[in-house]
Amino acid sequence: MSPYMLSMALSSLSIGTLTTFISHHWFLVWIGLEINTLAILPLMTQQQHPRAVESATKYFLIQASASALILFAAMINAWANGEWSILNMHTLMSSVMITIALAMKLGIAPFHLWLPDVLQGLNLFTCLIMSTWQKLAPMALLILMHNQLNTQLLMLMALLSALIGGWGGLNQTQLRKIMAYSSIAHLGWMLMVITFSPHLMTLNLMIYLVLTTSMFMALLILSAHNINQLSISWVKNPMMMAIILIILVALGGLPPTSGFMPKWLILLELIKQGMTTVAFMMSMTTLLSLFFYIRLSYMISLTTSHNMSNSKFNWRFKNKTFMLMSLLIILSLMLLPITPLLTSVM
Repeated sequence: MSPYMLSMALSSLSIGTLTTFISHHWFLVWIGLEINTLAILPLMTQQQHPRAVESATKYFLIQASASALILFAAMINAWANGEWSILNMHTLMSSVMITIALAMKLGIAPFHLWLPDVLQGLNLFTCLIMSTWQKLAPMALLILMHNQLNTQLLMLMALLSALIGGWGGLNQTQLRKIMAYSSIAHLGWMLMVITFSPHLMTLNLMIYLVLTTSMFMALLILSAHNINQLSISWVKNPMMMAIILIILVALGGLPPTSGFMPKWLILLELIKQGMTTVAFMMSMTTLLSLFFYIRLSYMISLTTSHNMSNSKFNWRFKNKTFMLMSLLIILSLMLLPITPLLTSVM
């Protein structure tokens, strides 16, 4: 793709997301989401491969259906209340339809089946955009509407997402599918606490963006797409593999990394709300996700051959993304001690 087309696609993505952020009218929200969807399609099909075209087609159909459902729900609410405002969704049918449509856009269970297949057909840079930037606009809408949504429906979808996100990643060997199921599991944690504490959901989203961005950037540097390619990369770039080990531990939510903080705070909030059983079920689903993160760590660190490699030592060469990766790894590892400061700021 030419630099002009790439800059146009990325600027359109930014404009679509910002339009959704600043809108209080459902029609403008719909326009922003449509711009977002159409802007990423050229990025998805830049490989000129049938698998990429299939992924783009699936993504377009799902997103178009969700956008049509959002517009239909907004029209029903406007017909009942006479307003197009986002903050005035008092019709139960409209609220449920909006929740389902945003779940389709985000890939939340049980509307998650498109996400692993779509990510598998894309390159790592587009997967990074799909897993981070494309989540911002729907999550912003959920935060705006958190006091108008059905709590029981959100909790059911959150539990299902955490369970499927852990269960689905157990038998995967493709790293893009593993990251897709990781995204589903993390979205389940965000959805669980959104109606009780939106600031905790925002904090969880920020840490998820940091961890996912750092993981995909490390995979981009290594050009690794499956577990076998990742397991033989230690001799080529040991520093980057050590960084990936830290990121995997953080994604699993183990202390003392930053990934432990949002899970800990969300469990505390659920216990404060008197939902000890739900908190126990969410913590048990984390063990499923933790298993395939530890399996990746095992493949990286404990299956490396002791033979000398004949390939070039990439770690000796300069890397343009070194400074950004340094910042991301610091954020992935060292945010836990400043948890009181972050919670007070949020």
